[in-house]
Amino acid sequence: MSEDRQADAGLARLPRELVDRLTRPFTRFLGIEAAAGAVLVLFTIAALLLSNSKWAHPFFSIWETQVGFHVGTLEFARSIRDWINDGLMTMFFFLVSLELKRELVLGELKNPRMAALSIAGALGGMLVPAALYLMLQSGHPGERGWGTVMATDTAFVIGSLALLGSRIPQSLRVFMLSLAIVDDIGAILVVAIGYSSHISWGAIALGALGIAIVRIMALVGFRGFPIYFLVGGFIWLAMDASGIHATVTGVILGLMTPARRWVSDERLYAILGQVVAHPATNDESGDTKDRQTLQVAEIAARETLSPVERLEIGLHPWVGFVIMPLFALANAGFPLSFGNFGNSVTVAVFVGLTLGKPIGVLFFSWLAVRTGIAIRPPELDWRLLTGGALLAGIGFTMSLFIANLAFSHSLIDSAKLGIFLASVVSAAAGLALLRWVSPRGLA
Repeated sequence: MSEDRQADAGLARLPRELVDRLTRPFTRFLGIEAAAGAVLVLFTIAALLLSNSKWAHPFFSIWETQVGFHVGTLEFARSIRDWINDGLMTMFFFLVSLELKRELVLGELKNPRMAALSIAGALGGMLVPAALYLMLQSGHPGERGWGTVMATDTAFVIGSLALLGSRIPQSLRVFMLSLAIVDDIGAILVVAIGYSSHISWGAIALGALGIAIVRIMALVGFRGFPIYFLVGGFIWLAMDASGIHATVTGVILGLMTPARRWVSDERLYAILGQVVAHPATNDESGDTKDRQTLQVAEIAARETLSPVERLEIGLHPWVGFVIMPLFALANAGFPLSFGNFGNSVTVAVFVGLTLGKPIGVLFFSWLAVRTGIAIRPPELDWRLLTGGALLAGIGFTMSLFIANLAFSHSLIDSAKLGIFLASVVSAAAGLALLRWVSPRGLA
């Protein structure tokens, strides 16, 4: 009878395969990214409309409002825009690093030759645009803005691909998501190396100590997120004081987060079996055997998901629907001026993103396949890759992020115009090509 009951229980749920553990988080990530891309568009349009309306002055003034605290001679304050760009964007990079870690351990990037295609495309998509930008801006005031053209906006690219439904193979979505994640990481490293100044080695040493503490806590077996966020806050403060951009903290901690789960399915079912075995009691004491078993079951159910998965599930909606729209509202607005269309910075940013990005992605991807370093999925032909490479020119979020660090006040509006125009043209060109080369109708 017991064996029959166990058999019935097994039939009462869907069979679980390894592929489910790999594809479900990826599909969920794509769904949120696509929706977040639509929200990002709305907030970008709102920022542009407000910055070119009669409310432009109060709109810009809001973001320059200083927020912080004073303790004696110690002052810790910055503008609302800087809190968003330096503080909240740390969570964005943390989420990007979590996704990269999951892909490296469990996803498509687990296969080195599959990963090599995305990594090569991302590398080309960073180097070629930067080189092209420097060729156009060498010796000019905007020369320092070379990093502006190096990144791809994950949310906008995935949102654009979502418009095509089943016209395109899943392998293109995987390639573009992996490419965008890798070059987002590359972009923040560029920020750390190319746009940091007045390095304080003492503060860096404190940050390294915090990182070591995180590692020791993980080895010892600390599993509560609050203590890690507390130490992470200490590391952020140390990095902020060091002269290295504080958002690097998000990248480091994201890559350090474990991607393996602590409790297996077999152990979970064994623990749940103990819960079922305990009869209900009327004892009000909180220290009964069945209460203890329920507490263990609660922990076991939570720990069947890895820390990477749990953090992604918890943070992704907040990043996609709160942090990124706030970033767009604070940074995307600028006064439109016909005089800026011919500005050399606008032209260099536009050319770097619309031409440099697709050329770099395609050439380095071809080179990786040609040399045998990478493999290309059979359904992902070069026409589809060309369409994806054109979409890679949508640099919006990270381009704005780096532009704020790289350009002076007199050049920032010209750079934003170049980013905006390049993102629109890249999206239109990529979608048009993918629609044309895809054989099936829209889903």
